[in-house]
Amino acid sequence: PLTADQLADRAEATVSRSDRRDAEDPAKVAALSGEDSPAVSHTEDLSDSDPRTIAKALLPEFGFGPEQFPCLDSLYMGESGWRVNADNPYSSAYGIPQALPGSKMASEGADWATNPVTQIRWGLGYIQDRYGTPCGAWSFKQGHGWY
Repeated sequence: PLTADQLADRAEATVSRSDRRDAEDPAKVAALSGEDSPAVSHTEDLSDSDPRTIAKALLPEFGFGPEQFPCLDSLYMGESGWRVNADNPYSSAYGIPQALPGSKMASEGADWATNPVTQIRWGLGYIQDRYGTPCGAWSFKQGHGWY
């Protein structure tokens, strides 16, 4: 066992690993600074893609696996036929997820009325908050006629 003096000495000691390596590792700097670096992320504008393709790409952002897509597909086919400009004149529901009112989707982006990425991202957030998963939302809709 350590004595009280030995414990006190350890508590006052400064631990540093800087003496174990150079300030910069030239190989690491070169690997991370290039265009083909694994640290550079890839982004892609999906707004002109098929809405189903967009939805499949966005599912993981909300923690949903690909097994949730068939439920989302059924839900959105019934709601809007995946049409970005689907407008219900009786309820004022709008867009792919049929947000009520449609302007709620402005919380996801100013382009909510025309951008399927914005609408689907808003819809997936709504589904996650209210039903947990797209299959949860689809199940609710089947029992109630709405979601």
